[in-house]
Amino acid sequence: LSQNSSLYKKCRTYNKGFYTATQEKRNDLPWSRSKMLDGQLLLGWLSFTVIVYLFNLPGPTTAYFGLTGNEPLSILPLSSQPEENVGRAHYKLCDRLKLEKKQRRMCRRDPGVAETLMEAISMSALECQYQFRFERWNCTLEGRYRANLLKRGFKETAFLYAVSSAGLTHAMAKACSAGRMERCTCDEAPDLENRKAWQWGGCGDNLKYSNKFVKDFLGKRSNKDLRARVDMHNTNVGMKVIKAGVETTCKCHGVSGSCTVQTCWRQLSPFHEIGKQLKQRYETSLKVGSSTNEATGEGEISQARPQQQQNPSTGPSNDPIPRTTDLLHIEDSPSFCRPSKYSPGTSARKCYKDKNCDAICCGRGHNTQSRVVTRPCQCQVRWCCYVECKQCTQREEVYTCKG
Repeated sequence: LSQNSSLYKKCRTYNKGFYTATQEKRNDLPWSRSKMLDGQLLLGWLSFTVIVYLFNLPGPTTAYFGLTGNEPLSILPLSSQPEENVGRAHYKLCDRLKLEKKQRRMCRRDPGVAETLMEAISMSALECQYQFRFERWNCTLEGRYRANLLKRGFKETAFLYAVSSAGLTHAMAKACSAGRMERCTCDEAPDLENRKAWQWGGCGDNLKYSNKFVKDFLGKRSNKDLRARVDMHNTNVGMKVIKAGVETTCKCHGVSGSCTVQTCWRQLSPFHEIGKQLKQRYETSLKVGSSTNEATGEGEISQARPQQQQNPSTGPSNDPIPRTTDLLHIEDSPSFCRPSKYSPGTSARKCYKDKNCDAICCGRGHNTQSRVVTRPCQCQVRWCCYVECKQCTQREEVYTCKG
């Protein structure tokens, strides 16, 4: 509980008033009665301490950072802080993110971390909504939808874990190369020096530091149950997709662009590309169960066969362990057609005729509305330096799902 919070101040004011009133009353009582009041006063302070401790306990959805936590999805600009407090402005951002103790400590020790975390949250949420813009579940994360989804083991949950870790890895690597961090800088990549007359230059995205930071930040989680192992697996998938998308970018130097010498650096793929790959893995996500390794006696993840493929004489059977790049889920997703605790449903959702109206509207049909819109058109660049457009009016039809 923050010492600057209104609840904390109210509790302190209440206890201070209680203490003063008790002391005044205590002076008018015999010795034995005053000792009884001392015990009551001690009990009151102990109760206050317990309340503060309970408020400081992490919630059930703060085990991982990103879309799987309680942090806000809006960016809080550091520039909004008073000038004299700019040096500590990131402390307030770190507190707003509702991180675990270790995560909050890592956030506070470098002023650039807080802003990078907020960027990762926003980037991951926007990419999720972009990738699912034509689906029944369109990555609605407002209210309690996100928290309820994360309590289950759906395909959508798998995607949230993966895109969250990918967003944090991507944002941190970019922040290093952009000079926003105190503890990291450009990727030097010494293993690529002196190849084909390459000169290592430019400023590469520091994936090495980013991976180390994210692993330390997320920490090691319990793998005693299937759900915990699946969540960690999907988190690692996001990081692996980032690593697989690293490209070497080169720039030629020489007379008339002869490219006698090249300056090269490592660069991450655009996050839209990362989101696209994770969406493809979502489409092929594997439903898994738990099995016991006969050699070690430990539980491990194995692909669950569909019910109709199970051998009735031997009971449920499992396929080999899935690949490390597959997204995994442990239960079937709801339809997302009607309002529920997982989504607002698809009623009144905009759709595109002959493209996705039938799928999104779940067979309920759609409404058609005609409207007149005005948009810029026939734009031309004028010297110097502006764009001149005409305003064109046209009628268009908008399709929305019936309730």
